[in-house]
Amino acid sequence: MTPIERKRYARQIIMPEMGLAGQDRLRAGKIAVVGAGGLGCPVLQYLVAAGVGEIGVIDDDTVDLTNLHRQILYSADDIGKNKAITAVEKLSVLNPFVKLTAYPDRLSAENGADLLNAYDLIIDGSDNFETRYLVNDFCVQLDKPFVFGSILRFEGQVSVFNWNGGPTYRCLFPDAEEGDNCAEAGVMGVLPGIIGTYMANEAIKIIAGIGEPLSGKLLVINTLTNNHSVFQFSRSVAAKPAVPSEKAAELPLEENTHEMSFDEYEALQATDPEQILLVDVREYYEFEADNFGGENIPLSDIPESIGTFPSGKKVVFYCNTGKRSLQAAKLLAQSGYEGQSFWAQHW
Repeated sequence: MTPIERKRYARQIIMPEMGLAGQDRLRAGKIAVVGAGGLGCPVLQYLVAAGVGEIGVIDDDTVDLTNLHRQILYSADDIGKNKAITAVEKLSVLNPFVKLTAYPDRLSAENGADLLNAYDLIIDGSDNFETRYLVNDFCVQLDKPFVFGSILRFEGQVSVFNWNGGPTYRCLFPDAEEGDNCAEAGVMGVLPGIIGTYMANEAIKIIAGIGEPLSGKLLVINTLTNNHSVFQFSRSVAAKPAVPSEKAAELPLEENTHEMSFDEYEALQATDPEQILLVDVREYYEFEADNFGGENIPLSDIPESIGTFPSGKKVVFYCNTGKRSLQAAKLLAQSGYEGQSFWAQHW
């Protein structure tokens, strides 16, 4: 490390937790950032400023006028330009000691391994489920940790996946659910800065070998109410290979398995409420944020929980879109449970 670098990072180096050893680890670290948008901008700015040795920026999108209220790395002069290339140009001025590489490509099943393999840690700043699952699966395949963040309206989430054998993204979200994105539901301009800074902090901790990463924990921040919650979860998909999407989606429907509308549920409640077992198969943090009542058993825990269901009940599973609840109904029917199973979306 040169004298000018030591002076540049002096306020980090002086902390005993970091020291010269931690700064050297940052200097030797290699991080790939998928997405140079709302989350990617603050992540990149802080990682570059902190002195991470090599950073790859992966994004095929271009700067749009609607990006500028939150993607503050860009200006009106950058509209129409590729985000990865533009980000690298600007960040090179911020810190010339960091090696930056732009990949103006969309991460795909075909190029993912090549793009990510050279890096020690991956940061997912994407805005769609498809890319998040790709990042997760490549990180599991390549044995690399990755830092996750998501934002919508006033709420953000942060976690660390696949770190030291810890849980993966599929452990927390075993099946993709369709939901709103920022273009449809909106996002507060400062929110990506808050969440992106947390993401950069997690990456720095992992690379420098300090602190306790958010592995097995989902941090949820609501900036409208200033509520902060941390939800614990464990590695489940690897430990329970018969669970979720891939296996359950292939199961056939049984005769005693049916989709249920809200009107049908209300009629059943009015005539025979004692025979109904209502089960929300979403994750615990989703249930806590908003629910229709009943028990909360995430889809990944359904196989081992079936034995606890009272026999002869009419079990009604529900989730946001009906995808996870359908899989739960299939798993229950295939288990030989004596009773009926239904699935429904979150009415």
